[in-house]
Amino acid sequence: MKQEKKMTGYNLAFIAFSTVWGFGNVLNGFVYFNGIQVIFSWILMFALYFVPYALMVGELGSAFKDSNGGVSSWIHSTMGRKLAYYAGWTYWAVHITYIASKSSGGLKALSWAVFQNAETYDTLPTKLVQLVTFAVLILFCFIASKGLTPLKKLTTLAGTSMFVMSLLYILMMFAAPVINPGADFVSMDFSIKNLIPNFNVGYFTSLSILVFAVGGCEKISPYVNKMEKPSKNFPKGMIMLAIMVVVCAILGTIAMGMMFDPAEINASEESFNSYVSNGSYWAFQRLGEYYHVGNLLLIVYALCNVIGQFSTLLLSIDAPLRILLGNEDSKEFIPSGLLKQNKNGAYINGIKMVAILSGAIILVQSFVPGAAYVLQQLNKLNSVCMPMRYLWVFAAYIALRVYNDKFNPEYRFVKNRTLGIVAGAWCFFVTAACCIMGVYSTDPLTLALNIITPIVLIGLGVILPVIAKREQAKA
Repeated sequence: MKQEKKMTGYNLAFIAFSTVWGFGNVLNGFVYFNGIQVIFSWILMFALYFVPYALMVGELGSAFKDSNGGVSSWIHSTMGRKLAYYAGWTYWAVHITYIASKSSGGLKALSWAVFQNAETYDTLPTKLVQLVTFAVLILFCFIASKGLTPLKKLTTLAGTSMFVMSLLYILMMFAAPVINPGADFVSMDFSIKNLIPNFNVGYFTSLSILVFAVGGCEKISPYVNKMEKPSKNFPKGMIMLAIMVVVCAILGTIAMGMMFDPAEINASEESFNSYVSNGSYWAFQRLGEYYHVGNLLLIVYALCNVIGQFSTLLLSIDAPLRILLGNEDSKEFIPSGLLKQNKNGAYINGIKMVAILSGAIILVQSFVPGAAYVLQQLNKLNSVCMPMRYLWVFAAYIALRVYNDKFNPEYRFVKNRTLGIVAGAWCFFVTAACCIMGVYSTDPLTLALNIITPIVLIGLGVILPVIAKREQAKA
C-alpha cells in the first residue's frame, strides 16, 4: 500500500494562508484604523494573539487527532458533553449574523457587477433593499431545504479567486507608479508620529474587527497529524504563516494608502459608511484606471464576489446546521422538532429557524438610514458575534493543559504547563474583551442590535436543552 506523503511546514503555511486571509481584512483595517496607522495594530495583533492562537490550535489538533468534530470534539473530550453542545451551538449561532451579511453582500456585489458604481445600490430606499435581501435569504433557505450538496467546490473556487485577486491588487498597485507615473497617487507620511494610533474609544471598540480578521485557523487542525515531524514543522509553518499574513497586511495597507486619503474616509459618517461598503470595489476600479483597462478589474472582482457571497450563504445555512444537529453527542440537548429531516435529508425546521433569526436581523435593518450603513452595521455585528466561537478554542486549550497528563499530543505549543494555561487565558481574555468593547456604538439601533443579538442567540441555546429535557421526561 502506497504511503501517504507527509506535509511540510511550507505546505501547511500556504494552505492556512488562503484559509485565514482575504482582501476584505486589508480594507477593514485601513478604514477602521485611520489608514496606515493600522500597521502598528496589525503587528501587535499577530505577535500577541495570532501566533499563540495558531500554535494552540496545532496542539489541540495533535492531541485529538482522531476527532472529526473540531472544537466541539475538543470540548467533549476535555469538558464533557453538555459544554460540547454549547460549543456546537455557538458555532452555529454566530453564523446567523454572518448569513444576514452574506445576503446583503451578495446583492451589493451584483449591483457593482451590473451598474459598476456605488450610487445605484446605496441610493435605493433601505426598506426596498432589505425586502429584496430577505427574499434572497428565503430563496437560499429553500434551495438548502432541497438537500442539494452545498457548493463546496464553487465556494473554494470563489475563495481562491478572491485570494488571487487580493495578491494581484498588491502587486499591480506597487507597479502602478512605474506603469503610470502621471496618475493621481496619495502621498503618505511614514513618520513614527503618524504611525502610532490614537488610543481612544473608537480604537478599542474597533479591535474586534482585527480579531475577526485573524480568526478561524482552527480549520487547519486536521492537518497537524499529516505533517512530517509535527513538533518541529508545525510551529515553523505557523511562524511562516504569520510572516506571510503580516507582510500582506502591511503591503496591502500601503497599497491602499497610495489610493485613499484617510481624511476623506473620516470626513463624515456617511463617507465612512460608504468606504466600508464600497471600498474594495473602488480599489479595483481605480486600479483599472491606472492601467487604462476601464472597469475590467472591477467587474472581475465583483463577479468573483457575487459567486463567493452567494455560495458561502448557501454553505453557511446548511453546513453549521449539519454539524450541530448531526452530532450524536448533542442530540440529547436538542428538541426533537429541530432534528426532523425532510425527504431530501435537510433539517427543515432548523432551516426555518435560520430564516426567522437571520430574517429578523435583515428586517430590523429596514429602519437604518441608507443601504451603505446596513453593510457597515453588519460588519460590526459580525465582529462582535463571530469571535465568540474562538472562546471555545481557548477554553479547550486551557482544559487540555489543566489535564496535562491525560493527553499526549505529539506537538506541544509550550512544554511548561502553567505557561500554557496562562497563554490560553490571555487569548481568551483578549477575544472576550474585544467582543465586549466592540458592542459599543454611538448609534442607538446599532448598539441595540449588538447587545440584543448575542443575548437572544445565547438565550436560545440555553432554553433548547430545557425543552429537550422536558420532552424526554414526558416520553
